[in-house]
Amino acid sequence: MSGIFICIEGLDGSGKSTQAKLLTKRLCKEGYNAVFTAEPSKGKIGLFIRKRLFEKERLPTAVEALLFAADRIEHVQQVIVPALQEGKIVISDRYVYSSLAYQGSAGLSLDWIETINDTAKNPDLSIFIDVAPETVLERLKRKKSVMENLQTQRRVHEIYLKYVEKGLLKRVDGSKDKNAVLEALYSEVVLFLKKVEPKKVD
Repeated sequence: MSGIFICIEGLDGSGKSTQAKLLTKRLCKEGYNAVFTAEPSKGKIGLFIRKRLFEKERLPTAVEALLFAADRIEHVQQVIVPALQEGKIVISDRYVYSSLAYQGSAGLSLDWIETINDTAKNPDLSIFIDVAPETVLERLKRKKSVMENLQTQRRVHEIYLKYVEKGLLKRVDGSKDKNAVLEALYSEVVLFLKKVEPKKVD
C-alpha cells in the first residue's frame, strides 16, 4: 500500500471531528490526496451503533467492544484499505484507541480489546487532541450520551494519556482556539509526512 493512515483521537467535545475535517481540507489544499472518514462508520453496523447504542443505557461493555470491532473490520475493508491502495492519505475520526479508552474505562480488559481488534490495520500516525474532561462537558451543548459524564470522561482521559506516555499517541493541546489547534495538528502531520514522502497530486 502506498497511502498513509492517520487517526485522530479525543474525548467527545474535544473538537477532534472538526479538526480531522479541517486537517483533510488543509492537506488537500497543500496538494496531498487526503480523504476523511470516521468511526462509527457509515456501514450497517456503524449506523446501528450511531442510532441505537447509547440512547438510554449502555449495553454490556463486551457487547459494545465487539460491535465496534465488527464495524471496524467492515470500515477497514470497505473504506480504509481501498483508499490506501489508491495512494491516499486517510484521516479517520476515531479508531482502535477509542475502543481501548471508552470500553477500557468501563473495566474491560485492554488486552482483550486489543485481541478482538488484532485484524485492524495499524495507523501510521495516531494523534490525541487533549482537552480536560471538565472542559469538554462544558462544550457539549447537545443532550449528552450515557458515556458523557465527568466520571467516565476522566477515566477515558487517563487511558488516552497512558498511550501518549507509551509513545503510541502524539499529543496535541486542544484547549487553544480552533486555528491554533489546527496549526499544531498540521505541523505534527507534515513532520511525519516529510519522513515518509507521500506523493502529492499533480
